[in-house]
Amino acid sequence: MAFPTHYKYIVIGAGMHGLSTAYHLSKELKDRGRGTGQDILLIDKTAIGAGASGIACGIIRNNYYQPAMQELIAHSVDTWEEDAEGYGYLPVGYMQISPEVMHQDVAEVYDRQKDIDYPSEFIEGEKDCRKYMRENVFEDWQARNITSILHEKRGGYAHNTRALYRLADKAEAEGVRILTGVEVTGMPFNGAVTAVETTRGKIDCDYVVIGAGPWVNNFWDMLALPNRIDVQNQEGRVHPDIKMWTYWSLQEGTLGVEPTYGMSNSRKMPPVIHLDTDAPLYSSEDGSLITNDMWGIYYKPDFHFHGVQGGATPDPVDKEKVDVDPYGIDSPDFVVGPEFAHMWTSALAHCQKRYEDKYHRYRKEPSGGLGAFSPDNFPVFDVMRENCYIIADSSHGYKMIGVGKLVAKEIMGDKQVLLNPFRFERYERGDLLPESSSPFPWS
Repeated sequence: MAFPTHYKYIVIGAGMHGLSTAYHLSKELKDRGRGTGQDILLIDKTAIGAGASGIACGIIRNNYYQPAMQELIAHSVDTWEEDAEGYGYLPVGYMQISPEVMHQDVAEVYDRQKDIDYPSEFIEGEKDCRKYMRENVFEDWQARNITSILHEKRGGYAHNTRALYRLADKAEAEGVRILTGVEVTGMPFNGAVTAVETTRGKIDCDYVVIGAGPWVNNFWDMLALPNRIDVQNQEGRVHPDIKMWTYWSLQEGTLGVEPTYGMSNSRKMPPVIHLDTDAPLYSSEDGSLITNDMWGIYYKPDFHFHGVQGGATPDPVDKEKVDVDPYGIDSPDFVVGPEFAHMWTSALAHCQKRYEDKYHRYRKEPSGGLGAFSPDNFPVFDVMRENCYIIADSSHGYKMIGVGKLVAKEIMGDKQVLLNPFRFERYERGDLLPESSSPFPWS
């Protein structure tokens, strides 16, 4: 098939957002009698799932302190549940396990989950938390300083590449053309974007969707959008000259034990565990103090990763210019090292006795990646340059499978209330999303 010279809709990025948008846009066009999937071209410079979506640990959770995020994730969980088997989605639930300093925040999250009918259970008090974990989840649970547990009964995790290829199959079945190995080099605009220039030629277009994950800054530059902005906080104070996109190095790895080793008391797949704590963390190797600061981890047994997989708080990248390529495990700069392995395996041992002597089973293979974060660490979903929809997820992306469905409706002209809190103009207006007390920048 010849390389195209014109498409009505071009979607850039074959990750979660690009694939979901292309598929749902094809459905919207057909349902409204305004076209078909054959009007849509999806391009990626490498391959399906070659970016952040393809290395994601696949967690799907709703323990957000921000009401707007909770509502948006609830919508995405609905979308995951529409085709759970096809997406490789395992609805095992999710547990936010927290110290007293986060107690009030998590209580508010629980109250809002009740308001939106998102089923969860809230356990309070150190004694009751320990009892709940030992009787209902792990009999060897031993984490200290825990005074609240938010146990979400929906959510869980999904097989990352399976979900992406399922979306690709659905999109292609609707007539969407997917071209990989096509890198975007420019996007000329005169008010609106008129074409997408690539390494294989120019493609004229009527509308563009960018779902490029960590590469968002490249496209931001192509559109001549500001690299630094003034940000007004919720109290009305303006912080001038704030960098629009910053980068964090994601910290994830796998303990090389049989996934069944991490099963619950009932020998079933447990909920995904997310622990934030202010308890001191000591080495499981030599007993030395690793940190007295607030820290956090998440983990789950995972047959796709062939072990117990998870991560910890990301590290900020203190560079003015960050090279996103080569990405993921191909990068010499942004893969996790022995410091992460030491911390994470010790944190597992802090949580459960069964991991106290398993630090040597950490799988010493390249892992990690980069996330591009906005000034308030939350997504930007908005139209820029009149006809270019930018989906910039601030590393929240994989779980947000339903965003593509909402974006497709917006492209058709139907503004979506769930996306309103994530417009670019919030920085100027001071409508930032509230901050939590979690050590993670995305909670």
